[in-house]
Amino acid sequence: MSQRLLRWGVYVLIAIGFAIACVFLSNWQFERNETRAAQIELVEQNYDAEPVPLADLVGEDGALDPSDEWRPVTLQGEYLADEQLLVRNRPHGGTSAFEVLVPFRDADGRVFIVDRGWVPPGDGDAPDSVPAPPEGEAEVTVRLRPGEQLPASGRGAPEGQVPTINLPAIAKLVDGDVITGAYGRVISESPAGEGTLGGFDSPTDDPGPHLSYAIQWILFALMGFIFIGYIIRTEIVKHREEVEGVPSPVKVSRRKDHDADVEDELLDVR
Repeated sequence: MSQRLLRWGVYVLIAIGFAIACVFLSNWQFERNETRAAQIELVEQNYDAEPVPLADLVGEDGALDPSDEWRPVTLQGEYLADEQLLVRNRPHGGTSAFEVLVPFRDADGRVFIVDRGWVPPGDGDAPDSVPAPPEGEAEVTVRLRPGEQLPASGRGAPEGQVPTINLPAIAKLVDGDVITGAYGRVISESPAGEGTLGGFDSPTDDPGPHLSYAIQWILFALMGFIFIGYIIRTEIVKHREEVEGVPSPVKVSRRKDHDADVEDELLDVR
């Protein structure tokens, strides 16, 4: 009996450990769901807001308040077309496209990085052609975005290109007082530049599977206890049958076969 109790205790401990792991994973998915919901709410609030001057949202320190992400802002000044950069391996149009970054000198003297759109890859390590930005004075409306991290792999890029939109790294390649807390995805340009670049899709409002995953982990925890309970109950029933001397189905079958053999022998004697 003591051995069975010890074994059942181990079963219960396994179920508890499994349940704790499931609860941890469930909470993680709940947190991811809350984060995703906050992101969707931020996009809904800011994406189609009225544009304001860049200086209203990005101060002298160049920092971007996270609550201002996706807000439209207007720039007055001129593109620095000679310092254009291309961002490699961007997923657009089913290809590894290039996004076109052009520094823009705003009226306040600061340089702001504008992502004008994307172009498809060419035959080599660069696109076949890149439409030029408007020359001279221009008014540009963009949506604010935070910069990206440097690639964890440490990969680089050919001259005139960058692997990611890492603003501090880009600032080292561009002359002037470059804002490193935010860049902008173009909405409109006046006057318009040459040619047409690929545009950006609006952010998806899909909440993702995080909530359903969280519920599934809770169900897995409950199923672990149910499974352990089933195993313990099965062992109890089996032990009770052994104690009460209930013959097994195999023994009953053999006894019936033996009785049939005796009957056959009696019939043969008659």
